[in-house]
Amino acid sequence: MSVERTFGIIKPDAVENRKAGEVLAAIEASGLKLVALKYLHLSRPQAEGFYHVHRERPFFGELVEFMTRGPVLAYVLEGSDAVKRYRELMGATNPAEAAEGTLRARFGKDIGENAVHGSDAVETARFEIGYFFPGYELL
Repeated sequence: MSVERTFGIIKPDAVENRKAGEVLAAIEASGLKLVALKYLHLSRPQAEGFYHVHRERPFFGELVEFMTRGPVLAYVLEGSDAVKRYRELMGATNPAEAAEGTLRARFGKDIGENAVHGSDAVETARFEIGYFFPGYELL
């Protein structure tokens, strides 16, 4: 197992529903270390740039609208196999299919409003971390 970093976002739906603290508590309880945290409201250009890989998909516009409707918490996690461990903690993209106790099963409403985002690979995590956190902001 290698120590690595991954990126996550508590999405607008979970922030609006005042579940951010519970999400962060679950992350810390999992043993992943929080090394950076930022509260922000994404602009349309920021959201479009972050989700650029989905630009040609039919849900892109709806995703950008959702991610810009309210504040989010962006964070960097560190630990052994952090990407895999955080993805397991998040659960399936569709909360209805997510395992009991996962973040999306607990806090997500549907496939569009599923409470959290997490990097899907180490390479993706590098891009996503760099997108929101300049190196000097990381521990």
